[in-house]
Amino acid sequence: MSREGTKGAHMLLEKQEIFVGLNGINIGKENGMRAGLYNSPSPSQLRRKSLERRNSSRRRPNYPIFLVIAGVLFMLGFWILGLQQYPNPGTHLPDKTQRGGDTDEGVLSPNSLSRQLGDQMTLCKSYAVIAKENSNLQLAWHLSAQIRASQQLLSLAATRGSPIVWKEVKPIMQEMSSLIYQAKELHYDSATMLMKLKAEMQALEEMANTAATQSATFGQLAAEAVPKSLYCLSLRLAMKWASDADLREQVIKEQKQVATALVNTNLLHFCVFSDNVLGASVVVNSTIMNANHPEHLVFHLVTDAVNYGAMQSWFSLNDFKGAVIEIQTVESFTWLNASYVPVLKQLQDAETQNYYFRSTGQNAGEAQRTALKFRNPKYLSMLNHLRFYIPEVYPQLDKVVFLDDDVVVQRDLTDLFSLDLHNNVNGAVETCLESFHRFHKYLNFSHPKIKSHFDPDACGWAFGMNVFDLVRWREEGVTARYHYWQEQNVDRTLWKLGTLPAGLLAFYGLTEPLDRRWHILGLGYDANIDADLIENGAVVHYNGNMKPWLKLAMSRYKPIWENYVDFQNSYLQQCNFH
Repeated sequence: MSREGTKGAHMLLEKQEIFVGLNGINIGKENGMRAGLYNSPSPSQLRRKSLERRNSSRRRPNYPIFLVIAGVLFMLGFWILGLQQYPNPGTHLPDKTQRGGDTDEGVLSPNSLSRQLGDQMTLCKSYAVIAKENSNLQLAWHLSAQIRASQQLLSLAATRGSPIVWKEVKPIMQEMSSLIYQAKELHYDSATMLMKLKAEMQALEEMANTAATQSATFGQLAAEAVPKSLYCLSLRLAMKWASDADLREQVIKEQKQVATALVNTNLLHFCVFSDNVLGASVVVNSTIMNANHPEHLVFHLVTDAVNYGAMQSWFSLNDFKGAVIEIQTVESFTWLNASYVPVLKQLQDAETQNYYFRSTGQNAGEAQRTALKFRNPKYLSMLNHLRFYIPEVYPQLDKVVFLDDDVVVQRDLTDLFSLDLHNNVNGAVETCLESFHRFHKYLNFSHPKIKSHFDPDACGWAFGMNVFDLVRWREEGVTARYHYWQEQNVDRTLWKLGTLPAGLLAFYGLTEPLDRRWHILGLGYDANIDADLIENGAVVHYNGNMKPWLKLAMSRYKPIWENYVDFQNSYLQQCNFH
């Protein structure tokens, strides 16, 4: 075949490279190949195509190299753009970035001007305090000036409603940075300040201890002192008793009329031992006003010779609704002498007098602080210890209710006399709901005599409202037990002073616990007593230093006591009671 014929045949073959699909539709060469309908090429065709591929490969550019170069350029541009938008934190921010820092989101940002300014202000305040403490008043003044300037700028920004800009804040922050650098150069660093603060804390702790001691001292002195108004009342009543013969005759006549009632065991007998006219009056008045049958009540008051006239005048000049009131002096009980009463015998001892009254010698300061609490006259007064001699003071009585002069009665107490004490001597409210009212808090359990006879976790109880079965008292010899332990405590090693520790020992195993509502304690020291507990209490007790007749009484509890004081009484008005 000639060359032209061969070329024409090839052209015919190329034109015929059109195929028909299975559905009769014409498909191209490539689609035919994918469909598997294209026939294998001839050898001449393969040679020609190989040639064309080699020629085209020489003309085709190297795309992978271009791609790598483009990627590098893209990353470099992205990095440059990032530097412009997020500069180094150590460099100043451009105005555009540092605007709008006063919004809530801006303040939380570490790049916020408001936040940076606030942080510097806090640091400057700390250094200002430190500078003052180190007498560097000039530095402290400059720091304070910049703090004020910062506060004014923040206030201005908040008022105008637009954010702080760098132009405004730059001079202030630069000045504060300079001052902070000066403070650091003066060694106002953390380690130095920690040492100084530790020393100051120790000094403040010593000052606090001193203040606490002074507070306790002044409180004790205030509790022991007799208010001017109360002293005035006793003095005026005593003058009335001394100058009014008719009043004295009237009292003598009334005492003869009630003589049988004083020993009548069918009546309700109450004991009150006090040298406080107004305190004793509130006890009697509140008991009578809340009694269902006040005419069945008999009050046995014992005071000292100094206040006897005042007591007689007050209770004879006021109406107490038919209740019988007997007043005696502790000095009239001649059998209460040093030969019989251990307390009186101990008070005659030179060492005891030196301990309680003089406190001189090598350790005078410490002894004085220790003895201060126990120098309260009530601890050394025989009126306070007379409660251990009730069966001897009233030998014809079988049962009595003992009341302190700092209590207020809010309910009828008739049911106390019918309580079953289960063959015990003393009916009292226990106080061991708090751990510090157990025996080990009152007594020295390192002493063998205490340790071998008593349980350190035994429950304590309170004087102030007690029911005493005098028949059982005499049978058990409670007064003799009291004498024994008082004699054992001559060197004050069993307990310090007071009547409660002695009472815990004397009535040990002979005390019947009463319902807590009979006797509510703590109105003289505890400001957090439950109001419902007070309202439902039969007797509330102002035990503690904050007595209701003193200026330091707690205002929350004072009205309870004042309800039973007649402030319209002429004697109270003359002595400025209000």
